[in-house]
Amino acid sequence: MVVFPNAKINLGLNIVKKRADGYHEIRTCFVPIPWKDALEMVEAEKTTITTTGIPIPDDGENIVMKAYHILKERYALPPVSIHLHKHIPVGAGLGGGSSDGAFALKLLNELFSLSMSEAQLSEVAAALGADCAFFIKNRPALAEGIGEKLSPLDLSLNGKFLMVVNPGIHIATARAYGMISPKEPLWNLGEILSEKSMDEWEGLVVNDFEKPLFEEYPELAAIKRKLYENGALYAAMSGSGSSIYGFFDEEKSIDFHERYQVFSAFL
Repeated sequence: MVVFPNAKINLGLNIVKKRADGYHEIRTCFVPIPWKDALEMVEAEKTTITTTGIPIPDDGENIVMKAYHILKERYALPPVSIHLHKHIPVGAGLGGGSSDGAFALKLLNELFSLSMSEAQLSEVAAALGADCAFFIKNRPALAEGIGEKLSPLDLSLNGKFLMVVNPGIHIATARAYGMISPKEPLWNLGEILSEKSMDEWEGLVVNDFEKPLFEEYPELAAIKRKLYENGALYAAMSGSGSSIYGFFDEEKSIDFHERYQVFSAFL
């Protein structure tokens, strides 16, 4: 059985406070986008995982394997052979790893007829990773807490042309958070996204990571500036970087550095 885990972007990202456990509370809007990996699972004599495509850093157990072991503890799953083809850039603020983990849970639920509800899958996904629960419903949502408290948002981006530019700059999430002084945002993100047109979002829908990271990596600021110069209605960095995206009313072709990975599509 094969599924295609998709990426996400953040519309705004406010770092509200640092908790006693070391995590940061955020406010953001997650939006799914059609940049996809491919994940296959079949029953096998022994549980194995192989990967192709973009290399995955060896920083512990793969999140897909973590998802399998979490459900195996609950449902005594048989062994499976797993293959993951990575197309979504790693560590790019696009949630590719979280999506892989969430889609693994959904795939296992279907493959072995576990009859887990959406709520049950979301609960397990939240334990797997802060962003993972979003990919269970996989619809635009306001996120609070550490990203696990989700509220549906009536937001339609249909017909918009999206361009995402990843320059391949790896930004460690923990280091990025260390650059931020948490504070309450000045505006209600949900109200702005729901009530104001996209060309009014600039300056109101803000990613708090942009200021310190753009100072350290001027290349990121240049990408955002180039998107606006080419007619973007709104452009911003996703997550803690380094991907920069822009929305347009019409299809665009923009020349970026050959080492950049560029994804574009109508939503």
